[in-house]
Amino acid sequence: MSSSDKAKQTEIEAAVYRRLVEHLQAKTEVQNIDLMILADFCRNCLSKWYVAAAKDLDMEIDYEQARELVYGMPYSEWKEKYQKEATPEQIAAFNAREK
Repeated sequence: MSSSDKAKQTEIEAAVYRRLVEHLQAKTEVQNIDLMILADFCRNCLSKWYVAAAKDLDMEIDYEQARELVYGMPYSEWKEKYQKEATPEQIAAFNAREK
């Protein structure tokens, strides 16, 4: 793969990431526990991956900054506005998933 192809691939991947984050920001009814049950990742995972990727590029970003980028607002605000208490069924499904 040529360097221009790699650059284009990086641009595409970045655009896909931005679209995923925008989608998750718009779908506030989707709880993190539901994402964890179904896909084994959530908004917090994306935030951790963001921090790790920045570190790989010798950049420092703190976890709370990354969460604000992913959530579109401070996590505490998102949690207060949108996060619901996990139901017993959700907890059971989370605990029953393959690890």
